[in-house]
Amino acid sequence: MVDWRVVAYWVATLWLCVGMLGSAVLQLVKMPEVLHNFGRLGYPRYLLVLLGVWKILGVVVLVAPRMPLLKEWAYAGFFFVASGALFSHIAIGDGFMTLLPTALLLALTVVSWYLRPESRRLAGASRSSN
Repeated sequence: MVDWRVVAYWVATLWLCVGMLGSAVLQLVKMPEVLHNFGRLGYPRYLLVLLGVWKILGVVVLVAPRMPLLKEWAYAGFFFVASGALFSHIAIGDGFMTLLPTALLLALTVVSWYLRPESRRLAGASRSSN
């Protein structure tokens, strides 16, 4: 029997990881479009390296077994990065198509966190039975 909750968790988590890893690589290689958009948002360029490295570390933690405390930190970091980016784009008046990738990463972060199996949760953070 297929546990659809586990399937949904892995689909959301892998899609989140691909998105975060892809954006991290673009930030680390300092793609011109990324530099332009980052500058439009008013952030310093040196922040790209920091965010890129943190995203890669977060992806490694999410796909690795065990380490539930680090997973919570990775989810929190992904949430802060995605929600901060979304707010920044809204604040400068960017349109829907610009907001969509960031909103998707934010939604995937929440879905992956919510659906994570017991083995990937902190002790005492078990889901109440429905």
